Amino acid sequence: MTLLIAALGGEGGGVLTGWIVNAAEAAGFPVQSTSIPGVAQRTGATTYYIEIFPEPATALNGKRPVLALTPGIGDIDVVVASELLEAGRTVMNGFVTPDRTHVIASLSRFFTMDEKTAMGDGRYDDDKLIKLIRDQSRDAVMFDMTRLANESGAMVNAVMLGAIAGSGRLPISVEQFLAAIGGGGKGGEANRRGFQAGLLATQAQAVPGEAAVKKVAAPTLASLEQQAASAYPGIAQPIVIEGVRRLVPYQSVAYAQLYLDRLKPIAEADRQSGAQGALLKEVARHLAVRMSYEDVVRVAQEKISPERMTRIAREELRAKGEPYSVHDFLKPGIEELCQLLPPFIARPILRLAERKGWLGRVHFGMEINSTSVSGYLRFLMLAKLRAIRPYGYRYVEEQAQIESWLGLIAEAAQHSSTLALEIAECARLIKGYGDTHARGLSNYGRIEAGLIRPAIAGQMPVDRAIDAIASARTAALVDPDGESLAKCLLDSGAIAEAA
Repeated sequence: MTLLIAALGGEGGGVLTGWIVNAAEAAGFPVQSTSIPGVAQRTGATTYYIEIFPEPATALNGKRPVLALTPGIGDIDVVVASELLEAGRTVMNGFVTPDRTHVIASLSRFFTMDEKTAMGDGRYDDDKLIKLIRDQSRDAVMFDMTRLANESGAMVNAVMLGAIAGSGRLPISVEQFLAAIGGGGKGGEANRRGFQAGLLATQAQAVPGEAAVKKVAAPTLASLEQQAASAYPGIAQPIVIEGVRRLVPYQSVAYAQLYLDRLKPIAEADRQSGAQGALLKEVARHLAVRMSYEDVVRVAQEKISPERMTRIAREELRAKGEPYSVHDFLKPGIEELCQLLPPFIARPILRLAERKGWLGRVHFGMEINSTSVSGYLRFLMLAKLRAIRPYGYRYVEEQAQIESWLGLIAEAAQHSSTLALEIAECARLIKGYGDTHARGLSNYGRIEAGLIRPAIAGQMPVDRAIDAIASARTAALVDPDGESLAKCLLDSGAIAEAA
């Protein structure tokens, strides 16, 4: 185990090293320390290097390990710095590595001569130093050690020892560290207070009124899968994990995280309604599909996906090495062309098109050879627009509709888990894009207004509403044009339809 201490002159770095060596010897471990002295002024610093062999000497059959006299680049387990810039120096010198080094550093600053003598503000940017340390270390704990030392009446080295003990990175107990301080009297009591302050600050990861700085890994698909597995056990777990896997390539890791966050109130509603995971499972399945709705970006992604080309060559053309080409025929309408436009631009265009009667009637036919360079690049360009999708009209509309649908399910679960399940199943109506999507959305809207909302408001018996919603959904799926649905709604006595 290797430990590098970066301290300033007069801070008691040598005493701190002695405490650590004494604690390691008391624990029975072979230990060795060396120091590289600096100067008393702020223009230099003193570093101390300690190596501890984490096997009791009694277990080595009389042998002694060979311990190094100087720190090696990339070989440091723990770096402790009494000042922020000195922690930055250890990073610059290569002693801090992301795969190994745990950093314990003070946020306090003692300015260098270059900083003091600069014509303007010559101070180094603390935020940049903190970011540097966090990015280059395995993990980092930072707090103002100087302030804690002043409050406890101790030297900063006692606070540093408490921080080392609190980190748990060395095979030495807190009691053994504390015993190494030893001694009574005023000095001993002050050191113990400083030790306790550093210990608590590290264990709590924060000092009151000041956030501790700790490296947080960016979420990945693997971490989201693990989160889904732990947060949603039971029959819904495979569906939730699959939903995460679907949404990361569709949009991003953040979008998949939104999916998991949206399931939290549904999981609570499932628990309270006694659905035993059935409600959560169905909502998770439909939510993943709804959040990966088909738009021009999605279509472009699918058109040039290697899996599609392989399937066409193998199953449809049965090509065995022969050249072939794939021609896609597209007919986007005004609605599709407006999907990626900002809402404040798309809405006026759609209103004008609706007044002119162009919606559903005006289309732009095109034929694209997906296997040609030009055709592939056209689809690739559309697929790359995924980054701007969240700012488009279609995205805003879809997210609002999804939130409304989830809210109705959560409300319905307070009355009946079966009613909530039937509402969740209504998501089957909303699929595709263009005319198909518009018809499905319209049919869902009629069922929502005529049956779902009256049922939640208590204007219709729950048992009757469950049967009516199931029948209306079936009618809408059988006859997308809506005639069967209209008859079913009237037969069911739907309030909105009757009015």
